[in-house]
Amino acid sequence: MFFSSVLHRISLMATKPHCLHSFSGTCSLQNSAKRARTMTTESSMKDAFGRYAEYLNNLNDKRERVVKASRDVTINSKKVIFQVHRVGKHNREEVLEKAEKDLVTVTEQYMSRLVRELQGTDFWKLRRAYSPGVQEYVEAATFCKFCKTGTLLNLDEINATLLPLSDPSFEPLQINVLDYLLGLADLTGELMRLAIGRISEGELEFAEKICRFARDIYRELTLLVPHMDDSSDMKTKMDTMLQSVMKIENACFSVHVRGSEYIPLTGSTDSSSFLLDMPDNEP
Repeated sequence: MFFSSVLHRISLMATKPHCLHSFSGTCSLQNSAKRARTMTTESSMKDAFGRYAEYLNNLNDKRERVVKASRDVTINSKKVIFQVHRVGKHNREEVLEKAEKDLVTVTEQYMSRLVRELQGTDFWKLRRAYSPGVQEYVEAATFCKFCKTGTLLNLDEINATLLPLSDPSFEPLQINVLDYLLGLADLTGELMRLAIGRISEGELEFAEKICRFARDIYRELTLLVPHMDDSSDMKTKMDTMLQSVMKIENACFSVHVRGSEYIPLTGSTDSSSFLLDMPDNEP
């Protein structure tokens, strides 16, 4: 009995090293698999963040190019507006023809660069970068059209001029309604300056036409703006627009009220010129 128990203990002691060896091998295999999974996860996360960084860098580079293109559109659109303001009684056709050519140049050289940058992309993400240039372009195009035909250039007509600039295989850049309305709001300021200039040269009928046109724009936008979602910019411009309309109305009203006090300039047959008709004082 004694010998059998001793032999049993000896056999157990002989088998324990094999169990310990087997357990340690299993643990090492599990650790290796865990390290492999960790390395794979780290590698995939590193690749993902690398792609994110590349995307953001490309987007920032594109934003900078779009801002530069928008700035060029703004500068050259202002030149078109300045050209239209040179219009007078005797040079209307010549000035407006030059302004239309300048507007075509802005479209083909500067708006085309903006279109190429934004076509085929989610350009809503970059709207804040190019919106100022688009608004100025809308202002110049509508101002030129009104002085030429007396009508309003609508959004579909503007977007139609941009379609040939886009690659047919990409989604074309189209001016959105908000940018169009913001540009239209700025138009009334230029109409006010034009009306004051026309009154100073005696073109009262043209000034009254400008007054009616600016008043119609303000009235229609007054009905529309309260229903707009993103209308903070429009609400700010509506106050400026009202001031412009009131200046035009006051100028036209003053001419009508005090029209009898004016006589033609010396050597002129224009009865709407503005020299005050003061009676001669007899000695």
